[in-house]
Amino acid sequence: QVQLVESGGGLVQPGGSLRLSCAASGTFFSIVSMAWYRQFPGKQRELVARITRDGNTNYDDSVKGRFTISRDNAKNTVYLQMSSLKPEDTAVYYCQYGRAYWGQGTQVTVSS
Repeated sequence: QVQLVESGGGLVQPGGSLRLSCAASGTFFSIVSMAWYRQFPGKQRELVARITRDGNTNYDDSVKGRFTISRDNAKNTVYLQMSSLKPEDTAVYYCQYGRAYWGQGTQVTVSS
């Protein structure tokens, strides 16, 4: 069983930045893809960004140029650096391990 612990969410003003972290248990972190999803109230989760085991990344069009996903295999951790945040980025953000396991979610609120 894989456990994921997310951190870094919070309240930020429009135009600000946040960095989300997701630390994973287990020994296979370096060989699985990792991803960040977000969920708006009343909506399904949607992919924000994914990073493969080789470091290849892809992003939703709405966050391209503003968000950066990265991973540190030595720390079993994936990050989401979010910049130029907008009120419409307000959501619960979840990390996903290998398309199978989910973190508990962390709230990001962008508001003045």
